Amino acid sequence: MGGKGEAHVVMLPWLAFGHMIPFLELSIALAKSGTVHVSFLSTPTNIQRLIPKLPPNLSKLIRFISLPLPNPASNPLPENAEATVDVPPDKIDALKIAYDLMQEPIKNFIAEASPDWIIVDFFPHWAVDIAQAFSIPLIFYSMFTCSTDVFFGPPEYLSGEGQKQFRSSAETMTTPPHWVDFPSKVVYTIQEATGAQFGFYGRNKSGISDSKRLARVIEGSQAIAIRTCPEFEGDYLKLYSKITGKPVIPVGLLPPEKPSAESAKQEPWIKVFKWLDQQKSRSVIFVGFGSETKLSEVEIHEIAYGVELSGLPFVWALRADLDALPSGFCRRTAVQGVVQVGWAPQREILAHPSVGGSFFHAGWGSIIEALQFGHILVFLPLIIDQPLNARMMEEKELGIEVERAEDGSLSRNNIASALKGAMLSDQLRARARLVADQVFGNYDLHRSYAQQFAEYLKRDNS
Repeated sequence: MGGKGEAHVVMLPWLAFGHMIPFLELSIALAKSGTVHVSFLSTPTNIQRLIPKLPPNLSKLIRFISLPLPNPASNPLPENAEATVDVPPDKIDALKIAYDLMQEPIKNFIAEASPDWIIVDFFPHWAVDIAQAFSIPLIFYSMFTCSTDVFFGPPEYLSGEGQKQFRSSAETMTTPPHWVDFPSKVVYTIQEATGAQFGFYGRNKSGISDSKRLARVIEGSQAIAIRTCPEFEGDYLKLYSKITGKPVIPVGLLPPEKPSAESAKQEPWIKVFKWLDQQKSRSVIFVGFGSETKLSEVEIHEIAYGVELSGLPFVWALRADLDALPSGFCRRTAVQGVVQVGWAPQREILAHPSVGGSFFHAGWGSIIEALQFGHILVFLPLIIDQPLNARMMEEKELGIEVERAEDGSLSRNNIASALKGAMLSDQLRARARLVADQVFGNYDLHRSYAQQFAEYLKRDNS
């Protein structure tokens, strides 16, 4: 337990870096208060990947707890696989099964550590039982936008009869839900909704749907913390508290601190930064779809041709081999841009003064990273919450989404049109800079929300 005026928090994220990193960023923000101690639970390999992201001066306040990931005999994982990035899509359910098998060792740790709070992702629904067994308050931490949380709604519509009546088909996900009492374009297309309906509400091999996991966690939580702020999603925050009946706490956007220039001095990126140094201010578009996104050959080719047709200078961090690109692409675009394979120092690239736009999947963390620098945004949403994020950002006039055909297919011409339309728009650029200055790049604002959350954890622990 934390001492007087302090709090000890257990962080329990799902095994995806789009979840683990926001949990770590929240841990860091809380630890900076000096009075919140964090036990961050994950698996050995994931912890080794996360340790370099931990500021050394916070190592006494954030403790990584390494728990082995069981490998279920009924649905075995690939060797050394401990995160979604390590497995093909057809093995995600196996990862969920393995994660659920961590319930007992996590329960044992919590029994011994006796924390003041457990802050959980929506996947470990069994954390509700653990919290109740030891009378420890639980907080659900959502790293999605509040608009996405509102779209999926309160627990009574996430499972059981309420879900069957209200979200019985993909068509029901193409219009705003009835509880949204203001204009909203945050909806799926029918093609997107078909996949979301099955993936979120459908029963999977783990034995429980993702929607039911979320419903249980919300119901069992004392409060809901969200990676957002009232200055950006004020109406949605008020509505989410109203429909869930829970305190909804904005913890701020937690934008990463501005990076150093160290990566610019390292191969193979030194040549990329030298190229950037020669480009005009805010003229370059960064192309990157992250480590979790597995693009098909057709998608990679259409993106490549679209970027080439746009004529815009670009840096593409490609998470595939160069031979995945169309024949001759690198030769034809040798002057126009740079392609670099593998991991990228994304924050350092985004911070470079020559970069003025980002072309990506509309993940919330990536939006925050790009918009803190006032970038123009071009969206190609692919999975889960990304389409909903793209609609919200377009609604707020902070980006352009690439138009798809009715069957969801991509067109290089539409990609080129979106890129040029965005990068040449003075209105979009001015709007992005304004929102960056007032909200996304306002580090003091977000530190204040994290500090308020730290005070909440300490106050309700006293």
